[in-house]
Amino acid sequence: MAERTLVMKFGGTSVGGAKALQGMAEIVRANRKDWAREVVVVSAMGGVTDLLLAGTAAAVRGDSNVVRHAVREISKKHADAIRDGQLDAKIGAEIDEHLQELKNLYHAVTILREASPRAMDAIASLGERMSIRIAAGYIGRAGVAAVPVEATAFLLTDSNFQNASPVAAEIPGRARSALEPVFGRGEVPVVTGFIGADHDGVITTLGRGGSDWSAAIIGAAIGADEVWIYTDVDGVMTADPRVAPDAQSLPSLSYREISEMAFYGAKVVHPKTIHPCIERRIPLWIKNTFNPGHPGTVILADGRASSGVIKAVTAIRNQTMITVQGRGMLGIPGIAARTFAAVARMGVSVTMITQASSEQNISFWVPSFSGKAAQAGLEDEFRREIDREDIDAIELVEDCVIVTVVGEGMRKTHGVSGRVFTALGDANVNVIAIAQGSSECSISMVVGKDDEIPAVRAVHRLIVSKENRS
Repeated sequence: MAERTLVMKFGGTSVGGAKALQGMAEIVRANRKDWAREVVVVSAMGGVTDLLLAGTAAAVRGDSNVVRHAVREISKKHADAIRDGQLDAKIGAEIDEHLQELKNLYHAVTILREASPRAMDAIASLGERMSIRIAAGYIGRAGVAAVPVEATAFLLTDSNFQNASPVAAEIPGRARSALEPVFGRGEVPVVTGFIGADHDGVITTLGRGGSDWSAAIIGAAIGADEVWIYTDVDGVMTADPRVAPDAQSLPSLSYREISEMAFYGAKVVHPKTIHPCIERRIPLWIKNTFNPGHPGTVILADGRASSGVIKAVTAIRNQTMITVQGRGMLGIPGIAARTFAAVARMGVSVTMITQASSEQNISFWVPSFSGKAAQAGLEDEFRREIDREDIDAIELVEDCVIVTVVGEGMRKTHGVSGRVFTALGDANVNVIAIAQGSSECSISMVVGKDDEIPAVRAVHRLIVSKENRS
């Protein structure tokens, strides 16, 4: 019988200090009885990545006081964890080596007054490269042999620094070569999340929040039976409990449902985490480090999740609506293609799109910080059409919120949209725009920022109602 393999990822709060690290180590120890092979993927200690990046920005400005403060705080955080965990002095020496590397990098940035994307990745990677050593030390203290492993040894990426993409075809062989010897010695590999290396061996990062993605990539590469993402909440909730105090944990979701939720604002899991698990049909669990007895939420293949017509409601704040409108657009081919090509050239990501059936306007939403850039790009693209008055205006409406209702059960149930919009109407919520994908797994509605809380709460009352059970 093949040995069962579990990949566990622990986020920054889960390794943020001695108490959290001890809890993490106990979870690893407790799971040994059921899993012959465990892989632990860890983020940087809570707050460290922010300190690293703040120090980098200060180095660019030449602000030596802020740089020294960042180094001092990072050093103290790791030293406290080493002292409180009574870890071996060897680990302290390894951390000191990384801190010296950080100082050298900051010094170079200060001299150049510039931090290239490659330098940013080298600096940002140090948080995970230090945390794996401390996490492995705590797991060892719990009685389980563990060894730190830098994912640069096998997680091959392109050279798109700060937002690298994995080279999927080459990772499985490399991962097995790096990890099988560790398993063979009966040890637990403690692997850096968030980072990889390009073909030249230069450190890259997968972007903020990429440790979840790392865990899923590793799980798929080594044929793991399950992947568990440990956070500081009891799985995936029906809504943000800060907005809807009666939010509940969901026992299960489908891959499609969690993909929609992750894209539309749920912060529990990185949106790209789902895809490696889908390809290998690996169950993905979301669990709470600080409440290990709670079962959490399992993400399963489409159609195998628990009942419930509407599963959850999410919200993405700080969105700007951009509308390209004009009577001269009617029947002219290529307007939509030119619109989104212009936005892409400006490096702007589009969150949601709608178009009137009359073809006289196209509306889409972008993060608020990108709104002006997108508008400028469109005005340049359509300068001739604006001069001819074929296009009347490129209009911006700021302070929008996209509220999304998610649930595969909506595909099979009549009248769901009607119930949703009736609930919003009863709450006096004004809906600016609506979009629904062909999968019918979600309905997105745009509201003003003042209507976010009433909208989320109105929909959430439907979720917890008896009528929502299928």
